[in-house]
Amino acid sequence: MPRTGTPLGRVRILLVEDSELDAELLVEQLQESGLDAEFVRVDDAPSMAAALAGEPFDLVVSDMELPGFSGYQALEIVRSHDGRLPFVFFSGTIGEEAAVKALQEGASDYVLKHSPVRLPSAVARAIRETRLEREREYAERELMRSQRLDCLAMLAAGLSHDLRNILQPLLIVPDLLSTYSNDPKILRLGAVISESGKRGHEMADSMLSFVRGSRKASERIEVAALFQAVQLLMQGSLSKRVRLEIEMPEDGLLIEGNYTEFQQCLINLCLNGIQAMAEQGGALTLSARRATDADGRDHVVVRVADEGSGMDEATRNQLFTPFFTTKSSGTGLGLMSCKRIVESVQGRIQVESRVGHGTSFELWLPAAASLEWSAPEGAVFQDGEGRRILLVDGDATRLSLLGNALAAQGYDPMMAPDGAIALQQIARIGLPALAILDDDILLLSAADVLAVLQEAGFDGPVIRLREPGTQEDGHDCAAVVTKPVQIQSLFASIEHALGLHA
Repeated sequence: MPRTGTPLGRVRILLVEDSELDAELLVEQLQESGLDAEFVRVDDAPSMAAALAGEPFDLVVSDMELPGFSGYQALEIVRSHDGRLPFVFFSGTIGEEAAVKALQEGASDYVLKHSPVRLPSAVARAIRETRLEREREYAERELMRSQRLDCLAMLAAGLSHDLRNILQPLLIVPDLLSTYSNDPKILRLGAVISESGKRGHEMADSMLSFVRGSRKASERIEVAALFQAVQLLMQGSLSKRVRLEIEMPEDGLLIEGNYTEFQQCLINLCLNGIQAMAEQGGALTLSARRATDADGRDHVVVRVADEGSGMDEATRNQLFTPFFTTKSSGTGLGLMSCKRIVESVQGRIQVESRVGHGTSFELWLPAAASLEWSAPEGAVFQDGEGRRILLVDGDATRLSLLGNALAAQGYDPMMAPDGAIALQQIARIGLPALAILDDDILLLSAADVLAVLQEAGFDGPVIRLREPGTQEDGHDCAAVVTKPVQIQSLFASIEHALGLHA
């Protein structure tokens, strides 16, 4: 047996042979080649069926002609037992027509007894090919199982995200009721709503733990900042033949959604474009523009275009089919995930592609309103006395509710969904009297935002919004409010911090 290739280890071989001498010669030939094998010999159909019913074999070697029993019958028995068990004919005489028939009926190979030198290599090749085929089938099954789990994870994350958004008002609004009414019935009703919200929030957290926080709530996203992050992350994936060209969009171009998901969506599209240009190379272009759809609604159109091989119509029609892929190592979930992300914000994907002329994906995303917020002119201030508070929170629903609550108490909130936009607002509007920073913001961490604020001259108190059990980062703060945020606790912390700082 050839000593190259993957070692076979110990194998079991079933010999279908009526000649004891021929069987001994076959065993000797294989053992001399270095094959470590256990041999079992049978010479009729009943004994063969009984042997196959026992411990599994790695290979069957059969003579073509046996008394009252043929090699074709032996092959049929093997195929009915295990269609993938390799089968090699080892016969004294076999014509060309018989050899072709044997292969057509499922034999792995045939070797003539008067020329047995090829037998060891034929046996080794048949066993290796069968093992590789079984390993490939196992890998495919595992991949499909993994992909189904990925789909379940996306479903769980999506449901958890939606539940958290729905439940967020139930955690905040009940506390606001106490600022507007002292009616015991209303307060009891608020307590019931709050408790229901807490229980629902715990259920959503349990679902989210299944995917370890793979999705977060919606937020406003600066497209230029998103492009910069994608550009940074794509540097290590570009080949010498592919260049990334980013047409930076205008300032203030905003979309609403989950920052991490849209970042991953653009990276998936960029990687597809790079792979499409693997042979000929070319430019991968990322751009964005304002547009209005047929119904007059404002959109941001994000475009990812490559100069690659392009796609035919049949491929384009299956692009967003789960598990469809044209790549040997692909999962078929990337584009489906992109479609889900875009459609989750009521957007759509348009694809244009021609074979040999490249492909472009356009994401039509509803434009988000301006992030700036200021108290209405002539507003009557309450306890807040119009003092400016910087509120940086990565959760869009909580950001909106907390901003409204602060405004209702007479504060002037400056709201931002991430650290970069917060610093832009500081540069444009000025320093706040107090800062409320969510520990889970993107682009810049809460600690980085705080450090830049202090360098700019901010010396006011800081309140951190933090998940229970989160470790300190070494930066002093006036108070820590754990999430989910309780309005009364937050107001008490604000009043205490501002009182100490007065």
